[in-house]
Amino acid sequence: MVRIDRTSLKGRDYIETLDWTTQEIDEALALAAELKEKFRAGEPHRLLPDKTLFMLFLDKSTRTRNAFEAGMTQLGGHAHYLDAEKTQVAHGESPKDMGIILSRYGHGLAIRHDLVPGEGNAYMREVARWAEIPVINLQCDVDHPTQTLADLMTLRERRGSNLRGLRVAVSWAYAPSYAKPLSVPQGLLTLLPRFGIDVVLAPPPGFDLMPEVVERARRAAAEGGGTIELTDDMDAAFEEADVVYPKSWGRLDLFTDEAAALADAARYRDWICDERRMSLTKPDSLYMHCLPADRGTEVTDAVIDGPHSVVYDEAENRLHTGKALMALTMG
Repeated sequence: MVRIDRTSLKGRDYIETLDWTTQEIDEALALAAELKEKFRAGEPHRLLPDKTLFMLFLDKSTRTRNAFEAGMTQLGGHAHYLDAEKTQVAHGESPKDMGIILSRYGHGLAIRHDLVPGEGNAYMREVARWAEIPVINLQCDVDHPTQTLADLMTLRERRGSNLRGLRVAVSWAYAPSYAKPLSVPQGLLTLLPRFGIDVVLAPPPGFDLMPEVVERARRAAAEGGGTIELTDDMDAAFEEADVVYPKSWGRLDLFTDEAAALADAARYRDWICDERRMSLTKPDSLYMHCLPADRGTEVTDAVIDGPHSVVYDEAENRLHTGKALMALTMG
């Protein structure tokens, strides 16, 4: 692996994984592994003493907020949680004004804006245009690059550094809770094939991903040596899969009408990850999910709590990869 100078990443935005080269992503994962060892050994690693990260959330969060907030404390700095509804963003403050002002108060700005297709990614890039500090995407409408980085770390821990030829089934699954963003499946599609992984994408009719994102993913896959296959059959996607990643996402054309989106999704209640479907995969296959999973609809308890599941390893790695990103960009 060709190593890069870590200092070259200082001040860099991290809005989509496609914004970083595979060598830069490798460096982030290498640092994440180092920080994980230090954390488990109880060894202090205050790489960002007296630094401040602003975290602006336009949506709810459990893992992302806590991974970055706890991570910033462990790095010796402080994270400010900003509920967008309690800031002037709710009154229409411009990305320019916010980006410039917060740049003068701290050292990094992380944003979650994921529920409105066509808005979140564009908003972050406009903030980044004016901010003088690095902007980190905590999930937008296009990508969830902190989640998929942790997913890649988990795969390497379980399957080694060379993942070429690994078959990963990224499937839609039914959930009645809410119309979830498309950013996780899109993020997996734009990241994993760059490392030689073969991704099988399985949505039911009407639940297609953003076509422009899929096109970018195909170009990146061609450069990285991985492949992207499309099917509308969940069973077919699971057959001989090394890894399955079944989760729900909403209909792109119905995001402004959640009731209609959920009603349409209910036609596919049988799209659940259960023991029968896991039996179609390879004997040592992994079950992955970004969480929270809708138990009993997206996945059965027997699977998510069973021997194939690595969901808690994924969740833990959100901490270590988040710390690596902060340390590299804000150091």
